[in-house]
Amino acid sequence: MKREDFFRKELATELRLVENLVRNEPSKEKRIYYFSAAYGITSRTFRYAFSKDVLLADLVLTQVHGLLVDGFNQLRAGSELIQLDSEHFEKICDALKELALRLEGGQGIQEPLQDMLAAAFSVGGPGLYLREKGSLVI
Repeated sequence: MKREDFFRKELATELRLVENLVRNEPSKEKRIYYFSAAYGITSRTFRYAFSKDVLLADLVLTQVHGLLVDGFNQLRAGSELIQLDSEHFEKICDALKELALRLEGGQGIQEPLQDMLAAAFSVGGPGLYLREKGSLVI
């Protein structure tokens, strides 16, 4: 087994664990905390076996986490404009699961990353407006 194949398999295993933790946790704050492990493992993985796919996944996962944290912090501050509900986390979990499958199978990863990013983007600000307008469907 090639080094990159080994690390892709390990990465997929870890992403599946993250997906299960996020999916089964009722607390929004803990869901976001568990999600942070996704970009943590991608960051470690590309240091051992560099791959442009894993680098892309790391950048998107980091951005998704940041969007979730920002939305949660706005909710905590009392904003009524933010929508961070189970639908967002379900879509993100579905995309994590698909990302793991595709990384392990050596397939393109763009679609699950796009799905995850769109779900996180729709939490607030321009994404929420586009969702309400019907232009962004998660």
